[in-house]
Amino acid sequence: MNQSMRSEIRDVVAGLREKAVSDLAALVRLDSTLGNEIPAQDWIRGRFSDLGLQVEDVSIDLDLLRHRPGFSPAVIENTDGRINVVGVHHPSGSATGRSLILNGHMDVVPTGPQDLWSRSPFDPHVEGDWIYGRGSGDMKAGIVAYCIAFQALQQLGLQPAGQVILQSVIEEECTGNGALACLEAGYHADAAIIPEPMEQCIMYAQLGVMWLQVEVTGKPAHVLDTSAGINAIESVYAIFDGLRSLEKRWNELANRHPEYVGHTHPVNFNLGKISGGEWGSTVPSRCVADIRVGFYPGMELAEVRQELEACISAVAESHPSCSSAKVQIHYRGFQAEGCVM
Repeated sequence: MNQSMRSEIRDVVAGLREKAVSDLAALVRLDSTLGNEIPAQDWIRGRFSDLGLQVEDVSIDLDLLRHRPGFSPAVIENTDGRINVVGVHHPSGSATGRSLILNGHMDVVPTGPQDLWSRSPFDPHVEGDWIYGRGSGDMKAGIVAYCIAFQALQQLGLQPAGQVILQSVIEEECTGNGALACLEAGYHADAAIIPEPMEQCIMYAQLGVMWLQVEVTGKPAHVLDTSAGINAIESVYAIFDGLRSLEKRWNELANRHPEYVGHTHPVNFNLGKISGGEWGSTVPSRCVADIRVGFYPGMELAEVRQELEACISAVAESHPSCSSAKVQIHYRGFQAEGCVM
């Protein structure tokens, strides 16, 4: 590609800036938190159609995916109407170039307390070169960007010489089953680009992620004699303190994966959600905690679970807060191993 063509491409892309901002604002207005992705997916279906792509819907069939590598147990079982949208470019004539997948996720994480926002999280706000709103960066901007890139080629009278597959998937934030469903449906390519907001860096290594739920059953008692009870909430905090020691060990320089030696704290554990108790003057008899664990490429799921369970068991057997408490571990959501390309 000569310098003249590069300059022409830049000019066309610059001319589509307002379209990109408008499209991103339209997507941000559509709440696509878990279970609410349908309106946003309807929008992208129309956008793919406007680009002249062959548009197809791909559902998440849990029974079909359950035994596939990369499957994660569903966070919500209802998949009715919740689909992945795929737009396919087929080159005119025989394909002479390599195929490419451009993959982005439409689902966004919860907003948190709305009173901590300066405006509604689904009311896009443009300030300078930034657009604010839930999902604007992660990763509706990436979806808009690959659509704009494809439109720019069209305006230049160019077309990719190989098949290009644009994917808007769901459940990236909790299972990855949306992308897995697209793989199962036969959408394969020579390469894939996922335009996540990673400061223009090419990521060639990725940590694994595991979600687990720790459920502790203690013993209720009146506050007049707390020693007669087993405080399930205190037990959960003791267990997470124990997991913190495992997190610290994995982050020690001697234990780091070679690709993460330059990171001071690559592995993060998070106590993301906790619920327990029913009365301020009663020793809580039950507590449930949702925990996210990061781990290195090369560590298999079974190995990670074994270490987590050994750590939790050790705390449950030795910590005073856990004395005689019943501890159960459930795995749901991400069960994703890391990778190095």
